[in-house]
Amino acid sequence: MHSFVYRLNGLLTFSVTILAIMCAITSLSDNLHTPSPSAEIQVMNINWFQKQPQGNDEVSLTMNISADLQTLFTWNTKQLFIFVAAEYETPKNSLNQVSLWDAIIPSKEHAKFWIHTSNKYRFVDQGNNLRGKEFNLTLHWHVMPKTGKMFADKIVLTGYSFPEEYR
Repeated sequence: MHSFVYRLNGLLTFSVTILAIMCAITSLSDNLHTPSPSAEIQVMNINWFQKQPQGNDEVSLTMNISADLQTLFTWNTKQLFIFVAAEYETPKNSLNQVSLWDAIIPSKEHAKFWIHTSNKYRFVDQGNNLRGKEFNLTLHWHVMPKTGKMFADKIVLTGYSFPEEYR
């Protein structure tokens, strides 16, 4: 006969194995979900566009950000981390990314939103390359699941440009 400790060990091992299999199936079930998020960002105003004393360009934008990210939520989603980045090219770098705004979306109920905001973080270019330059605003998101791997995606919104002169 097996002792109580051996039987308890067998039961706990079996339980942990079943729990691990359930977590793996949960994680794999998220791969079957195909989200269709939407977003729109309008630049309402360029508050200032100036050259700093060090020679770098600095920009302050006022934006309307509207998004419907509810389809990103499944029963396995804990929260979303989202951020808006300005992306542009310069002679020195083929891709420059500057984070302008971010937020954490804790639930599906908060995933459809509209916000009127200025950039939360300073938009400074290393140099004076922004005058007349075209740029994209990109809404990035990271889905943080309860179990399984985290994944990220983005929506690129094109057609924005900086003024030709400093203000």
